Amino acid sequence: MTKLQISAKLSYRLPMPCTILVQVEAAETRDQIVTEANIDIGPNDDKTSVPAHDGIGTRLWTSQQEQLDISYDALVTIDRANPDFATLPATALSDLPGHAVPYLFNSLYCSVNAFDSVVTGEFSGLGGGPLVAAMAGYIEQIMTYGSDADNVHCNAQQSFAARKGVCRDYAHILISMARCANIPARFASTYAPDVRPQDFHAVPEVFLGGQWHLVDPTGMAQASDMAVIGIGRDATDVSFLTAFGSMNMVEQRVTVSRA
Repeated sequence: MTKLQISAKLSYRLPMPCTILVQVEAAETRDQIVTEANIDIGPNDDKTSVPAHDGIGTRLWTSQQEQLDISYDALVTIDRANPDFATLPATALSDLPGHAVPYLFNSLYCSVNAFDSVVTGEFSGLGGGPLVAAMAGYIEQIMTYGSDADNVHCNAQQSFAARKGVCRDYAHILISMARCANIPARFASTYAPDVRPQDFHAVPEVFLGGQWHLVDPTGMAQASDMAVIGIGRDATDVSFLTAFGSMNMVEQRVTVSRA
């Protein structure tokens, strides 16, 4: 069992009044409990809470003028084992539950067919958990962790071609590869203590052996140490801020430590 102390501070300037969708709060799930939490959004303190994607976590609507300031602090207790991928079987397509089926298909950043040749060429003979572990290790090995201004909107194939990216890029590549192998895979936004530099952390979640399992192809986080914020088809569904207008960042600071 792991306890994480989480702090997120965000500040943005708004050239004009703007409606914003915020998703920074750790979710309440069967394997993590939010024992203490406080969120402040201002200067206008009006906010409306709505369920996030697939009902995991919450989003907050807010409307602000000139400035957006967010302060979130929480203590989260995580009771989640690290999966042993060597023992996890693939779930037959006909046995997939309805909630897993949408994560077999294309999404904005993750094309099912983008990695056909890589999956069949690099991982021949593997399936289920061993395949996922091999793909995660392969991505960690060939990719260089880092951000360029022009890779913010890259899809999985473009990130793979560049051989460089941040956690969202690593996640998109593994999600695409897993879907190519008929393994449902989705995008999870998390907090994790060993991420460098500290920030919101994106990882894939794969459906194996009848359950969802977190896996980090960057190698920086383990399932037992991640507090999930929300999930989605790819980064589109789990943005920590979605502005229906324009914003300019002043400050963004995330701190996660083991309590």
